[in-house]
Amino acid sequence: MLFVDILQSGWGALLEYLSAHVLTCLVPAFFIAGAIAVFVSQPAVLKYFGAGARKLLAYSVASVSGAILAVCSCTILPLFAGIYRRGAGLGPATTFLYSGPAINILAVVYSARLLGFDLGLARAIGAVVFSVVIGLIMAFLWRKEEAVKANNPGELALPQEEERARPQAINLLYFAILVGILVFGAAGKWLVTGILLLVLGLILYRWFEKGELRFWMEQTWDLFKKIFPVLIAGVFVAGIIKAVLPQQIVEQWLGGNGLGATFVASIFGTLMYFSTLTEVPIIRALMDLGMGKGPALALLLAGPALSLPNMIVIARIMGIRKTGVYVLLVVIMATFTGMVFGNLII
Repeated sequence: MLFVDILQSGWGALLEYLSAHVLTCLVPAFFIAGAIAVFVSQPAVLKYFGAGARKLLAYSVASVSGAILAVCSCTILPLFAGIYRRGAGLGPATTFLYSGPAINILAVVYSARLLGFDLGLARAIGAVVFSVVIGLIMAFLWRKEEAVKANNPGELALPQEEERARPQAINLLYFAILVGILVFGAAGKWLVTGILLLVLGLILYRWFEKGELRFWMEQTWDLFKKIFPVLIAGVFVAGIIKAVLPQQIVEQWLGGNGLGATFVASIFGTLMYFSTLTEVPIIRALMDLGMGKGPALALLLAGPALSLPNMIVIARIMGIRKTGVYVLLVVIMATFTGMVFGNLII
């Protein structure tokens, strides 16, 4: 029965996501986000990402921050929520939100090897430029709100009696280990991940107070319960969409390098969920079936950065209007860039 097949597709997508991404990707990301909320000083966030930060510094850092993170459009969400709640400006925060899953070094290298050097290079350049342009437009559209935010950043700090001075090198090492656990865990490097977990435990035992650790767990849990249920529902719906969208129709609409094909590729990429790196073999298969390089680039630029689950959660973090504009900007820019690229390389 069609109804049963649709439900099975949604359930299958959910099981695949839970088994492949929750433990190695999403859980470490939530712990990093909780750590950002607790241990990253608000002045540091405001210095690099704040609404009043120097634009060159803020957007330069935000646009390349995702280069070492092998994260997908969903794993980036708790990290985005962490810096946004800590006082990051809308522009730098959305730049980080887009660049995180779009330009990780593994995905760029894999794209170049499997799809061709031209597409890999176009993806890398396009993602960096996209992230900055999108962030600047978002900041401009909500400039009045950002001005208020810059003057009233709010505060989230440990109770005074629970604060403890630590060497800055220890704090940097702590965050580097958390990122390392995320990166190597996602890559399946279990020995390295285990060593990093052991070192993390030693650092926490030696340098962190119980009150700090409790506050870290509270912030991590707060982010988890707000984001994870919505994320799971979105993954299930995305699996259903995959079941009701015939492959032959996709092939038909993605042929050539015209405006229609690149626009459809952008919309398709926006709605579908691609876990880290999985978009590359899928695009390779579609190219073998006749998809043009223009739509391929549009899908590379829109797909990893957005998905239905991703959009649902973003709307809860920064509101429906901002989310709508962000999604529209991604679709428009991916469509235009894909069309130009597809016609230039012929």
